[in-house]
Amino acid sequence: MGALVTLDLPSDSPMLDLPWVITFGPLGDADEWEPVVCGPYERPHALALAEAVVADEQLMAVVEPLVPAVSVEQIRGEIAAAQLAAEDETVRVDQADLYGDLEDTIDEEEELATERPAETAPLPAPDPADLRAAFARIAARLTT
Repeated sequence: MGALVTLDLPSDSPMLDLPWVITFGPLGDADEWEPVVCGPYERPHALALAEAVVADEQLMAVVEPLVPAVSVEQIRGEIAAAQLAAEDETVRVDQADLYGDLEDTIDEEEELATERPAETAPLPAPDPADLRAAFARIAARLTT
């Protein structure tokens, strides 16, 4: 079984209405190959497809919104925001006590594991006709 990563958004987030893409890549360092990007999809379809693929394979799937930028300034702003976030993360890692909180983290993970209900079967992948209809809805949203 692989891993699925996505944003945890509130139910009223405007990002939920954006088109979403899935990036599939190797789960560990053993496999070296270029990630595969699929989409755009509506979010529920992207999650179901990603879940169906990683359920049977040792892959990582990242499901994220496709943010349509309509100007060079918007693209540069997104790049600057990503660079700033990476710098902030580097500072946090450098300042972190890498070994001091390990036991607390393990205890929290064990608590969460006991609180969760049993794993459910992955959602069924949407059929091609549903995906094509969603592509049309996405195209209509992007052109209005």
